[in-house]
Amino acid sequence: MPERRYPAAERLELTETLHGRLVADPYRWLEEADSARTKEWAAAQDTLFCDMAARLPGRAWFGEQLHELLGAGFVGAPIWRGERQFFTRRTAEQEHGVLYTVDPASGNERVLVDPTSLDPTGATTLDSWRPDLDGRLLAYQLSEGGDEESLLRIMDVATGEIVDGPIDRCRYSPIAWLPGGEAFYYVRRLPSDQVPEGEEQYHRRVYLHRIGRPAEEDVLVFGSDRDKTEYYGVAVSRDGRWLLLTSTRGTSPRNDAWIADLSLSGPERPRFSTIQEGVDAEVSPYVGRDGRLYLFTDRDAPRGRLCVTSPETPGYEHWRTLVAADSDSVLSGYAILDGPEAPTPTLLVAHRRHAISEIDVHDLPTGARRGSLPLPGLGSVGGLMERPEGGHEAWFTYTDTTSPMRVLHYDARTDAVTTWADPPGSAEAPPVRTEQVTYTSRDGTPVRMLVISPADADGPRPTILYGYGGFSVSLTPVYSATALAWIRAGGVYAIASLRGGLEEGEQWHRDGMLGRKQNVFDDCAAAAEHLIASGVTTSGQLAVMGGSNGGLLVGAMITQRPDLFAAAVCSAPLLDMVRYERFGLGQLWDVEYGSARDPEALGWLLGYSPYHNVAEGVAYPATLFTVFDNDTRVDPLHARKMCAAVQHATSASIEERPILLRREAEVGHSSRSVSRSVGLGADQLAFLAYYTGLGLPSA
Repeated sequence: MPERRYPAAERLELTETLHGRLVADPYRWLEEADSARTKEWAAAQDTLFCDMAARLPGRAWFGEQLHELLGAGFVGAPIWRGERQFFTRRTAEQEHGVLYTVDPASGNERVLVDPTSLDPTGATTLDSWRPDLDGRLLAYQLSEGGDEESLLRIMDVATGEIVDGPIDRCRYSPIAWLPGGEAFYYVRRLPSDQVPEGEEQYHRRVYLHRIGRPAEEDVLVFGSDRDKTEYYGVAVSRDGRWLLLTSTRGTSPRNDAWIADLSLSGPERPRFSTIQEGVDAEVSPYVGRDGRLYLFTDRDAPRGRLCVTSPETPGYEHWRTLVAADSDSVLSGYAILDGPEAPTPTLLVAHRRHAISEIDVHDLPTGARRGSLPLPGLGSVGGLMERPEGGHEAWFTYTDTTSPMRVLHYDARTDAVTTWADPPGSAEAPPVRTEQVTYTSRDGTPVRMLVISPADADGPRPTILYGYGGFSVSLTPVYSATALAWIRAGGVYAIASLRGGLEEGEQWHRDGMLGRKQNVFDDCAAAAEHLIASGVTTSGQLAVMGGSNGGLLVGAMITQRPDLFAAAVCSAPLLDMVRYERFGLGQLWDVEYGSARDPEALGWLLGYSPYHNVAEGVAYPATLFTVFDNDTRVDPLHARKMCAAVQHATSASIEERPILLRREAEVGHSSRSVSRSVGLGADQLAFLAYYTGLGLPSA
């Protein structure tokens, strides 16, 4: 056979002087996705990947395991409107989750939105949905091909007829219905011809839309003369009196918040009073049925607290702490049970203790803790919600490392937690041993990590270390077909709670952002060292894996500590941290990473930017970059440039430790069909198995 070679990639003698620093960019030409030479290079990479992947013995085996494990499906917690419920569910046979309603009179389920029926290719996704206050109308958003450019439509729930829309430019838009279902507040971007070139993804505004009227007649409510990267949240109290508005610049961990009394101003011209503005903290306001303004905040409480005041006096000086911050856990949600059937008005408070979920029961008027709810294990809860009218019941989802998502139900009359809905499919998880360990990072900070092993594991084994470390994202115990398939093959799967997440509160996040971003990479390297030192694995059997911001983590690991890893999977990554703001949604993230426009921040970024820290003559781990052509968040150019740079620099042979690029069309950064998930996961796991020496049971 002819000797395999990496596709030729011209190295430009291109350097720029930025704030007195000389910055090289030899593969800038690969930023141009539509140029002839980029297409030629990408096609050659496709050929190389297909050739190399054909020799991976585990692709079919892992595909079978993932398909079986994903066959458990999922079911979401119900959202109630009177006696009508709405929920999502995916069975083993379905490619996407389907939105259902249950008719109150007959008790029969009925499909409202099935993305696969609308598009048998599986490329259409249901991005969000929100029924009106009576459950008569449904606002829902669909996007195609993974681009997340949602179109907003309004459905008559009784007939399934589309009565309004589609409205475009509604990506990530919240929906806040007014009583009666005749109008709602929502967020929409300005038309492209009204914004500077390259800024089409920004410039959001809050509008009031009346059902049946053209979107061009919508009333502008908020957003003029604000920062182009601001995102808005809107909500309306159940009685329709109070409008709540929040504004966040990009992905900043702080926001502004206002409240307006619509009974005084009407819905078209709300007059806002400030809840907080210009404060380095987040607050999420909600007006309860008892007339109090509830404020879920990390202000003066990095682990979170719940405050109350009157909507008429929303300023900070009037806030009163209802549930104080816990010294060892992070507040994550709450539900209010204050219906006439409840023995006493009750407040359920969800929190995470070192990433493990708990739910406490409190007295609603005083906030005094009365006890806690029993949960099935050491797992994660989500979607905690009550009936809009109060009532005595709450619903929430539960999952852990071996349990697919189910819905649990709490009844305040009996104080009992029962199963409301099991996952629709069946999948037998392998016997596992789950342990939460604590290790020490480079600066002495203790960091926790979940280590999930086969129940009979002994001695060092091929291991995947997974991490994220950014944007306040907590990695909590969840059912993962990827992890369970790897464990079924005999491997170990470790999940590190790196700084940059929210596992230990907002300060934990801030200790891993901006000028402290290196802490994240130090935490990950220390996790790898712990796994090796404790005998879980060896450097020749260890892989690192992550996507998006976690792809940045992987890029930093293979450039900073290539000695620790035999293999890596780097998915939809950021890797050129000097130019990341110029592409995709990059301008939203300078509050997390810093901007190359700032001389100090440029120093941080160049210190760890994977693309700028590739060194010639290093035996880099076998690395698989996976990218998606319709990714509108993180442009695939990052992986193209990094792949070319590492292919050029590595001293390892293409047979021993290859550097490969896997491209996928008609899919984007986020949701995907089951078939697409199986195909991607099988390729990733087979690659890691081959280069960490994991022998498969029947491969």
